[in-house]
Amino acid sequence: MFLVCGEALFDVFIGAETDNALHLDARPGGSPFNVAIGLARLGQPVAFLSGLAKDMLGDRLARVLAREGVDTTPCPRFDAPTTLGMIELDAAGVPRYAFYGNGAADRLLSAAQLPELGDEVRAIHLGSYATVVEPVATALETLVRRERDRRLIAYDPNVRLNVEPSLERWRERADTLAGLAHLVKISDEDVRLLYGETDDAALAARWLATGARLVVVTRGADGASAWNAQGRADVPAPRVATVDTVGAGDTFQAAMLSHLAETGRLDPAALAAMDVHTLARLLDFAARAAAITCSRRGADMPRRAELEAEHCPGKMTER
Repeated sequence: MFLVCGEALFDVFIGAETDNALHLDARPGGSPFNVAIGLARLGQPVAFLSGLAKDMLGDRLARVLAREGVDTTPCPRFDAPTTLGMIELDAAGVPRYAFYGNGAADRLLSAAQLPELGDEVRAIHLGSYATVVEPVATALETLVRRERDRRLIAYDPNVRLNVEPSLERWRERADTLAGLAHLVKISDEDVRLLYGETDDAALAARWLATGARLVVVTRGADGASAWNAQGRADVPAPRVATVDTVGAGDTFQAAMLSHLAETGRLDPAALAAMDVHTLARLLDFAARAAAITCSRRGADMPRRAELEAEHCPGKMTER
């Protein structure tokens, strides 16, 4: 089983204006929320850990997770609002976000509310703004430090400067959690935000040296790259008619974790031991899953039956 930790909110898509009315389309979301559903749709048992509001929107989030087969038992409920993430899409379907969530339920988890985990939990995923805002950030770091020697830890910074505008804070959190995680996935956009023109390979080497076993950088339409102790693999992105890119990175992460579980590699040592051909198959599976999400509106994650098993090896460099 996976335990996915982080925020749960409503993505509110800004639509057309007619007369004095602005049309809005609200959908459940949040990066970790999406990863949890992505794993469930790919056939993986998964539980979710986040503060949920006792309001009508919190009830809706809990119902959606339950309907998708995600266990919400670890989620405490709070007398607090539900975060709203406003999304405006540009002509290419690339989202621009504004978040309304000060004091919201998904920020209120404390270390005292962390659950005890059974042996069935094989991996923990965390990321996005729940790793930088308090008190939940401290709670999640406490969880990772407590569990990293017993389970695989996966991390995706998924930077949201309109939630926490301090790049220094994001960098400190990214460097700390990348040193604690075994699998780190980051987008090239987040690399540039956090580290300027730092070379992707140099950043991967630094994180591998501080404790990560596998580092993956995604580049949207330009594909993805992975580094571990065995070398580097690169794969192109599948061609797809893009509706929008909301949830694409979350789909990529869920698909990688699912593929690792399916192939018996949900283990830090196994991440480090994968040869470059195996890395390429992992990236290709995740890229094809993300392309499906890009082909439809919002974070509509694919199900396992939608993914073929064919292999696209990409470019590989062995050490």
